Amino acid sequence: MGKPFAYALMAEKMDAIDRLDIQFRWGGYGFRVYHCHLTSFPPGKLIRFHKHSEYEFHFIPRGKGTVILEDTVYPVHEGQFYLTGPNVMHQQEADDREAMDELCLHIGITPLEDADSPDWGEQWECHEAKMCIHALDTLPLRPHPDQYNAMSWFLTAYRAWHEGQPGAFSTIKQAIIQILLRSARLSAEPSVTFDPPSRNMNEHRFKIATQFIHDNYSSPITLHEVAERIPISGRQLQRIFRDSGKESFSAYLENYRLSQICSSIVEGQRPIEQIALEHGFASSNYLYYVFKKRFGMTPNQFRLHQTKDGAPKPQGKGEALQP
Repeated sequence: MGKPFAYALMAEKMDAIDRLDIQFRWGGYGFRVYHCHLTSFPPGKLIRFHKHSEYEFHFIPRGKGTVILEDTVYPVHEGQFYLTGPNVMHQQEADDREAMDELCLHIGITPLEDADSPDWGEQWECHEAKMCIHALDTLPLRPHPDQYNAMSWFLTAYRAWHEGQPGAFSTIKQAIIQILLRSARLSAEPSVTFDPPSRNMNEHRFKIATQFIHDNYSSPITLHEVAERIPISGRQLQRIFRDSGKESFSAYLENYRLSQICSSIVEGQRPIEQIALEHGFASSNYLYYVFKKRFGMTPNQFRLHQTKDGAPKPQGKGEALQP
């Protein structure tokens, strides 16, 4: 008894994904899926010469036959694939005695007008998509072994639909991209290398640290606690704060707390003592001391005057303090 057919599930509803009208953007291209299904050719079945203006991938998960690509006849068998299109004349025929199954991905690929002006964060993705399409366009016109297991991604896409997985569309999209990428790896031309965008690590660490302060300023937090989250030493983090042109860590934290306190005072009539505790000050007395030193008035005086004259300007640096 032979082994179970790995793609038998896809025979239950062969056109399931075709019905979804899958369209998506990847890098600088728009993609539209016309077919992504399993089909079966009975012994001797002939599909006469034809062509498509789109890309059509043919994978053979079981059986054998022949394909004519332009003027050349090739035998095909389980574990192979070939690409037809755009505009490649081809004819397919199953073996006289043996059926042939085929996994077909028929997909339109259109360059987008803004391909050279990628949105935020898409530089790396745009390069990968461009190199993938270039590689597919230079793929030798003959059958290839499915060396990088692109075929299995058909089943991944089908299962996402069949099981009603959360995020099924995203799974199907990624499965199709994997079929393209893994097929492209057999191109005659090696992929052009690309240096992905790299971060200024000190700027990156500063952003992580300040975001942690913004998220947790109302709790007791220390320089070393924030440094551990990055992770770097407390001395490194203090240097990053100073090199960024800002004040020290403790001054930044205090300024941010004061800016949030100013907003709370303006927005409501809660007691100053309560506001102090909610925003990370150990006591209202310490808040009064810091507030008076920074603004030249007490929190209560600030509350009285802000409706008349607007918020006072801080005495000293503190980007966070701009009420």
